[in-house]
Amino acid sequence: MLLSLIIPVYNEAGHLNKFLQELDSFDFGTPVEFVFVNDCSKDESLTIMNSFSFKNKSQIIDLKINQGKGNAIRVGIEKASGTVIAVQDADFEYSLDDLKVLIQPILNNKADIVFGSRFRKNGVQVHRTFHYFINRFLTVFSNLCSGLYLTDMETCYKVFRAEIIQNINLQSNRFGFEPEVTAKIARLKARIEEYPIKYFPRTYMEGKKISWKDGVAALWHIAYFNLFIDKTRFFKKQMPPHFIPRGSQWL
Repeated sequence: MLLSLIIPVYNEAGHLNKFLQELDSFDFGTPVEFVFVNDCSKDESLTIMNSFSFKNKSQIIDLKINQGKGNAIRVGIEKASGTVIAVQDADFEYSLDDLKVLIQPILNNKADIVFGSRFRKNGVQVHRTFHYFINRFLTVFSNLCSGLYLTDMETCYKVFRAEIIQNINLQSNRFGFEPEVTAKIARLKARIEEYPIKYFPRTYMEGKKISWKDGVAALWHIAYFNLFIDKTRFFKKQMPPHFIPRGSQWL
């Protein structure tokens, strides 16, 4: 199976070369392609990516207008050619070792969707208090609305069978991707698993971009995509029928 790794990039020049070296030399246990989506970076991010000599298959998509992480992910999903699709930030907040673990249930046909959770513990880990409680609150609210029991809805590490994620109609542009995709997969008859991952949060001085405004927006996205939007618009007609609950009128 080919793993397509969707990597949104926005002003990451300070550490990007080191990140690319680590990414390109990592053994994912399966063939991989990198789908970089440069979201109109104002720094040298695009130049660094274009000048890097990748050993693995890669494509670099340059967006001329900055529209946010959600839009970048959507563009990357459309361009991906793999049978498994995952999302990766262009920094060191998450561990590639964990991603390798997360893709295995899909490669082994044990799951259709896998979330990494920063809050399922297999060891002691310290989080920043504000972001910890915000993420836990948003996850609980999402669970109540979607019917899924997750411990970390806002996680970056989400892995999908391509036939699922490429047939979901996505529309969020910024950080609304997380609650939107969670609300929509909750309507599918898919095998969803969740595994613990490590998390090394960076500060705003180091380039962290999400803010309290995105937390407020996430509340709206959770309510909107779970309670208000017409669910006949969730999926494309190409969605494999075995993922659609019996009797559903959504397609």
